[in-house]
Amino acid sequence: MYDLLVIGAGIAGAVTARKLAEEAGKKVLVIEKRQHIGGNCYDEADEYGILIHNYGPHIFHTGMEEVYSYLSRFTDWYHFGHEVVAKVGEKLIPVPFNLHTLHLVFDEEKAERLERKLVETYGEGSRVPIMKLRESEDADIREIADYVYENIFLKYTMKQWGQTPEEISPEVTGRVPVLISYDNRYFQDKYQGVPKDGFTPMFERMLDHENIEVRTGTDCRELLTFKEDAVYFEGERFDGQVVYTGALDELFDCRFGRLPYRSLDFHFEHYDEEAYQGRSVVNYTVSEDFTRITEFKFLTGQQHTNGTTIVKEYSFAYTGAKGEIPYYAILNDENQALYEKYKALAAQIKNFHLLGRLAEYKYYNIDAMTKKAMELAEQLK
Repeated sequence: MYDLLVIGAGIAGAVTARKLAEEAGKKVLVIEKRQHIGGNCYDEADEYGILIHNYGPHIFHTGMEEVYSYLSRFTDWYHFGHEVVAKVGEKLIPVPFNLHTLHLVFDEEKAERLERKLVETYGEGSRVPIMKLRESEDADIREIADYVYENIFLKYTMKQWGQTPEEISPEVTGRVPVLISYDNRYFQDKYQGVPKDGFTPMFERMLDHENIEVRTGTDCRELLTFKEDAVYFEGERFDGQVVYTGALDELFDCRFGRLPYRSLDFHFEHYDEEAYQGRSVVNYTVSEDFTRITEFKFLTGQQHTNGTTIVKEYSFAYTGAKGEIPYYAILNDENQALYEKYKALAAQIKNFHLLGRLAEYKYYNIDAMTKKAMELAEQLK
């Protein structure tokens, strides 16, 4: 009845399902544990009619033409250059820390001198990880690095990850570098924005194909079992391909122990006023228990007179308790070694493919995940 089973209806599963259904004529069943499609990109109107991102803000950004072109088949875009500020004392300063930020936190004469040093040392337009900046032998550059570390990086990192910057992977600390330019945008990619009608309609269009069936509210472990190296679907041996995008340790009942993740707790608030903070995202890098506030009207370009909705994000250690969601893999050698044990179990199963943040225990942006799914689909065609 099916040629392909896709576990998970997020971007990884949806792109894979659509490409193989459309381009290879595969009969595809998409199995989604949640009651909705779209994964963590899922959005919907709240009770006030304001479109919110239920699992935190998501912004699409890419420099990959083929990824942009592919997703543009299923949506028009609200294009904007995403800008983020950090609240440091009474100031709101651009992040990543850039040359504008430099002139906001140092007096003009000093800022001019520091700017020249940064450009001469690293080159205009470069992106320098804060931990690399702290290794500089130049006292002026170390002063910049210390300011960024203390006011933008240290407390925010500890709130977000429960660890100091020194304890976490350079892959993580390098995501928000010091930017040697006057570009206030959080990303520097050619294409930036959100789907004009929302992420959920984009996923609905992507999965709307005669060869695709979607079952939401269904745990794949209720349908799939593994015996030796084979997959059994609803009790019958399944000889097609399986693409799995869920948490790999939980698929195998955490037999070697649970893979560590950070989870998020979202507190949504509505205010009967035109604006709460007047911008899309403010990071709280030195104060408050939450990490950031997102105001959705300024993220999606919505025009509403019916107040404004915000969300505050609190990070905590994922335990696997009911209602918790694993968001960010905690990358270190010990955790990677544990993941490799689960990956070895999966490798014993024929025609079983791991794809996505949870299945691969790594971080992906939306565009990189789309590209990876497109590549896997090409292989399976």
